[in-house]
Amino acid sequence: MCATCGCGNDAEHVGIEGQELTAQHEHAFWTEGSSRPTNQEGGGHDHKTLEIDVLSVNNQNAQKNRQAFHAHGITAIQVLSSPGSGKTTLLEHTVGRLQKDQITMGVLVGDQRTDQDAERLRQAGCEAKQITTGSVCHLDAHMVAHAAQHLSSWPDILFIENVGNLICPALFDLGEDARVVLLSVTEGEDKPVKYADMFVTADLVLVTKVDLLPYLDVSWERFYQVIQEVNPGAKILPISVKTGEGMGEWIAWLLWQKERARLTHPLSTH
Repeated sequence: MCATCGCGNDAEHVGIEGQELTAQHEHAFWTEGSSRPTNQEGGGHDHKTLEIDVLSVNNQNAQKNRQAFHAHGITAIQVLSSPGSGKTTLLEHTVGRLQKDQITMGVLVGDQRTDQDAERLRQAGCEAKQITTGSVCHLDAHMVAHAAQHLSSWPDILFIENVGNLICPALFDLGEDARVVLLSVTEGEDKPVKYADMFVTADLVLVTKVDLLPYLDVSWERFYQVIQEVNPGAKILPISVKTGEGMGEWIAWLLWQKERARLTHPLSTH
């Protein structure tokens, strides 16, 4: 059970690419000087261990992930939203656009069950690894380190698609350079206020499925106003993968994030 939010069932376990992580699994944390995550003996955990500040441990692991990503020239982008807002569809349409700029992308996908989203992304032309979380409602940095171990090569941009949920994922740093939160117009303009923690942490908010706005009693201006009230510093873009609206701005933002990471972390090899 997750000691932070209480989600999860002790009878279920996290899976990485179909391999179950049991209580006795080995840890694959990034270590200084290593080219890939290295295994460390995990050992058993008693109840006292579970009393450790989970977020503090997660933040330490996230920092290891971030350092390792930068050492290999990887720009990591975490993608968050409620279920059905279009995370996987957006990434499917992003693969080809980045390939035109000779940018490689990889995806670590979090879902409670099935590898359907990872398979969709592989069919779109990028490497994707599935993390199944069982009854846990979010990814953590530990899971990300394990999943990254399964990548066959380092991508220029690594997307970490979190489990669809507007609450708990907001709390967990995964080692990303930037956070993108999707909000579909069909969800209503009140979600940024109701789930403010999620939107406060966003660097970019994509208002998706804007091609449906003519059929709804909400407006783009109202979405923009509400999001800006919650997070004045976030960039806000309307987007529709169906019509292509906003895709150019989305790709430009990604390329800037990659350039920003290269300038900020000059030891990057890319």
